[in-house]
Amino acid sequence: MAGNVHEIRPKPSDSEKITINLGFVDLGQVDLMVQEGFYSNRTDFIRTAIRNQLERHADVVKQSTARKSLDLGLRNYSREDLEAARLAGEMLHINVLGLATIAQDVTPELARATIASVSVLGALHASPAVKSALADRTR
Repeated sequence: MAGNVHEIRPKPSDSEKITINLGFVDLGQVDLMVQEGFYSNRTDFIRTAIRNQLERHADVVKQSTARKSLDLGLRNYSREDLEAARLAGEMLHINVLGLATIAQDVTPELARATIASVSVLGALHASPAVKSALADRTR
Protein backbone atom coordinates (compact mmCIF):
# COMPACT_ATOMS: atom_id res chain seq x y z
CA MET A 1 0.00 0.00 0.00
CA ALA A 2 2.80 2.44 0.87
CA GLY A 3 4.15 2.03 -2.67
CA ASN A 4 0.87 3.42 -4.04
CA VAL A 5 1.11 6.72 -2.14
CA HIS A 6 2.41 9.63 -4.21
CA GLU A 7 2.88 13.17 -3.08
CA ILE A 8 0.72 15.31 -5.37
CA ARG A 9 2.27 18.62 -4.45
CA PRO A 10 5.43 18.93 -2.35
CA LYS A 11 4.87 21.00 0.77
CA PRO A 12 7.00 24.14 0.60
CA SER A 13 9.36 24.69 3.47
CA ASP A 14 8.26 27.34 5.95
CA SER A 15 11.82 28.42 6.59
CA GLU A 16 15.09 29.07 4.83
CA LYS A 17 18.42 27.79 6.08
CA ILE A 18 21.13 30.38 6.71
CA THR A 19 24.70 30.09 7.91
CA ILE A 20 26.38 32.55 10.26
CA ASN A 21 29.89 32.87 11.57
CA LEU A 22 30.31 33.75 15.26
CA GLY A 23 33.43 34.53 17.22
CA PHE A 24 34.53 31.91 19.72
CA VAL A 25 33.57 34.02 22.74
CA ASP A 26 30.08 34.75 21.38
CA LEU A 27 29.59 31.09 20.52
CA GLY A 28 30.77 30.07 23.98
CA GLN A 29 28.26 32.44 25.57
CA VAL A 30 25.47 30.95 23.44
CA ASP A 31 26.54 27.46 24.49
CA LEU A 32 26.57 28.55 28.14
CA MET A 33 22.99 29.88 27.83
CA VAL A 34 21.97 26.53 26.31
CA GLN A 35 23.81 24.58 29.00
CA GLU A 36 22.12 26.63 31.72
CA GLY A 37 18.71 25.78 30.26
CA PHE A 38 17.69 29.22 29.00
CA TYR A 39 17.42 27.83 25.45
CA SER A 40 16.98 24.30 24.15
CA ASN A 41 19.79 24.60 21.58
CA ARG A 42 21.85 27.09 19.57
CA THR A 43 19.13 27.42 16.92
CA ASP A 44 16.54 28.30 19.56
CA PHE A 45 18.84 31.03 20.90
CA ILE A 46 19.53 32.47 17.43
CA ARG A 47 15.84 32.44 16.40
CA THR A 48 14.90 34.18 19.64
CA ALA A 49 17.62 36.81 19.17
CA ILE A 50 16.50 37.50 15.60
CA ARG A 51 12.82 37.75 16.59
CA ASN A 52 13.72 40.14 19.42
CA GLN A 53 15.61 42.40 16.99
CA LEU A 54 12.77 42.30 14.47
CA GLU A 55 10.28 43.18 17.21
CA ARG A 56 12.55 46.00 18.37
CA HIS A 57 12.56 47.47 14.84
CA ALA A 58 8.97 46.60 13.90
CA ASP A 59 8.00 50.23 13.24
CA VAL A 60 10.83 50.68 10.74
CA VAL A 61 9.89 47.45 8.97
CA LYS A 62 6.23 48.49 8.83
CA GLN A 63 7.07 51.92 7.41
CA SER A 64 9.48 50.51 4.83
CA THR A 65 6.97 47.84 3.80
CA ALA A 66 4.31 50.47 3.18
CA ARG A 67 6.72 52.87 1.42
CA LYS A 68 8.00 50.16 -0.93
CA SER A 69 4.51 48.69 -1.54
CA LEU A 70 5.58 45.21 -0.45
CA ASP A 71 3.19 42.30 0.03
CA LEU A 72 3.96 40.97 3.49
CA GLY A 73 3.97 37.23 4.18
CA LEU A 74 3.21 34.52 1.65
CA ARG A 75 2.24 35.39 -1.93
CA ASN A 76 1.40 32.66 -4.43
CA TYR A 77 1.17 33.20 -8.18
CA SER A 78 -0.71 30.41 -9.94
CA ARG A 79 -0.77 29.65 -13.65
CA GLU A 80 -4.36 30.90 -13.63
CA ASP A 81 -3.26 34.24 -12.08
CA LEU A 82 -0.67 34.75 -14.79
CA GLU A 83 -3.01 33.70 -17.60
CA ALA A 84 -5.61 36.19 -16.32
CA ALA A 85 -2.98 38.94 -16.32
CA ARG A 86 -1.99 38.04 -19.89
CA LEU A 87 -5.64 38.14 -21.03
CA ALA A 88 -6.07 41.55 -19.37
CA GLY A 89 -2.88 42.82 -21.03
CA GLU A 90 -1.30 43.49 -17.64
CA MET A 91 2.26 43.01 -16.46
CA LEU A 92 2.81 42.04 -12.83
CA HIS A 93 5.36 43.60 -10.51
CA ILE A 94 6.11 41.09 -7.76
CA ASN A 95 7.19 42.90 -4.57
CA VAL A 96 7.20 40.58 -1.56
CA LEU A 97 8.66 40.61 1.92
CA GLY A 98 8.45 36.96 2.92
CA LEU A 99 7.90 34.10 0.49
CA ALA A 100 6.83 34.48 -3.13
CA THR A 101 5.88 31.28 -4.94
CA ILE A 102 5.35 30.88 -8.66
CA ALA A 103 3.48 27.65 -9.35
CA GLN A 104 5.42 24.74 -10.80
CA ASP A 105 3.11 24.52 -13.83
CA VAL A 106 4.00 28.07 -14.94
CA THR A 107 6.10 27.95 -18.10
CA PRO A 108 9.08 30.26 -18.60
CA GLU A 109 7.26 31.80 -21.58
CA LEU A 110 4.16 32.61 -19.51
CA ALA A 111 6.33 34.08 -16.74
CA ARG A 112 8.20 36.36 -19.18
CA ALA A 113 4.93 37.41 -20.85
CA THR A 114 3.29 38.46 -17.57
CA ILE A 115 5.95 39.37 -14.98
CA ALA A 116 7.69 42.71 -15.47
CA SER A 117 9.78 42.66 -12.31
CA VAL A 118 10.54 40.54 -9.26
CA SER A 119 11.77 41.90 -5.94
CA VAL A 120 11.66 39.50 -3.02
CA LEU A 121 13.08 40.11 0.42
CA GLY A 122 13.03 36.60 1.80
CA ALA A 123 12.70 33.70 -0.62
CA LEU A 124 11.41 33.07 -4.13
CA HIS A 125 10.21 29.54 -4.92
CA ALA A 126 9.84 28.81 -8.61
CA SER A 127 11.12 26.24 -11.04
CA PRO A 128 14.74 26.68 -12.14
CA ALA A 129 13.51 27.39 -15.68
CA VAL A 130 11.19 30.20 -14.51
CA LYS A 131 13.89 31.69 -12.28
CA SER A 132 16.26 31.66 -15.24
CA ALA A 133 13.66 33.25 -17.53
CA LEU A 134 13.11 36.06 -15.00
CA ALA A 135 16.77 36.55 -14.06
CA ASP A 136 17.05 39.87 -15.91
CA ARG A 137 13.89 41.14 -14.17
CA THR A 138 14.87 40.09 -10.65
CA ARG A 139 16.34 42.53 -8.16
